[in-house]
Amino acid sequence: MPNTKALEMSHLASNGPVLETQRLILRPPLAEDLDGFAALSADPESARFIGGVQPRAMAWRTLCVMAGSWSLQGFAMFSVLEKSTGAWVGRVGPWQPEGWPGTEIGWGLLREYWGRGYATEATAATMDWAFDHLGWTDVIHCIVPENTPSQQVALRLGSRVLGQAHLPPPHDMLRVDRWGQSRDEWRARRK
Repeated sequence: MPNTKALEMSHLASNGPVLETQRLILRPPLAEDLDGFAALSADPESARFIGGVQPRAMAWRTLCVMAGSWSLQGFAMFSVLEKSTGAWVGRVGPWQPEGWPGTEIGWGLLREYWGRGYATEATAATMDWAFDHLGWTDVIHCIVPENTPSQQVALRLGSRVLGQAHLPPPHDMLRVDRWGQSRDEWRARRK
């Protein structure tokens, strides 16, 4: 059974909204999420398409970038927690650093949580939030062609390939496809 008091305190300490789905809690990242960020960055399979394996010090920087984006932009990826256990599952949500090719909703989950539908569930919640609260009119997902599991998530969400995307440095040499859909397409699909 999760420590609900600790989850409530985490929610109160967060610097942004808390979203809930049937099985997940999404909230802005906190310092206590470092172990999860480090585990995600240390696993070759989990990190393969999100920048590759990184040491714990880089995971700390990534966590701080997400927290800073919440402060500066009013959005960034959420930390995703499993309701039943309180475990940190991954990070999912809006992402648009300087020079990015659009308003992205991205995801990265720890490998032990793959195959449970969590990426689709969390991404759908953040897409609703981005369209309703950020006023976004389009959402993209930057996916490398070899990342077939993420392509399947995008398809389940109703996204399609829109063309190639060009990412800013240091990712400018990486070939990615831009998947996505409009707010109107998303809302029509959700009815």
